[in-house]
Amino acid sequence: MAAEVTLVTPFLIMLLVFIAVVIHRGVDARLRLDDAAHEAARAASIQRTSPTAVAAARSTAASALSSAGVSCQSLAVDTTTGWMRPGGTVSVTVSCTVNFSDALILGVPGQKQLSATAVEPIDTWRSVAVNAGGGS
Repeated sequence: MAAEVTLVTPFLIMLLVFIAVVIHRGVDARLRLDDAAHEAARAASIQRTSPTAVAAARSTAASALSSAGVSCQSLAVDTTTGWMRPGGTVSVTVSCTVNFSDALILGVPGQKQLSATAVEPIDTWRSVAVNAGGGS
C-alpha cells in the first residue's frame, strides 16, 4: 500500500497544480475584463457625443485588454449612452472569448465566453454638444 501511495502522489499533486493554473487563468481573465469594462465606461463618460463615446469605449477596452495580456478571439463592446445628457449614465458591456486551448490536457474547453458590465455617471455640471444623441 505504501508503494502505491508513493507512486500515485506525484500524479495527484501534478493534477492539483494543473487545476489551480486553469482556475487562476479564468479568474485572472475575469478580473482583467472587469477592469477593461470600467476603463471603457469611464472613457465613454467623458466624451461629448454618443458616436465618440462608442468609439472611445471600443478603443479603450481593446487597449486595456491588450496591455493586460488578455487575447480575445472575438471582442464585442456594447455601449449604451443614455442620450449623453448631464446626470445620465454610460453603460459598457465588454464580451471576450478567451482561449484556454493550452490547458486542454485537463479536458478544459478550448475557449470560454466572458463578459463584464460597468456603468459610469455623466457629470451633472458639464456641457453637452447640441443635438448630442438626439437630445439637448
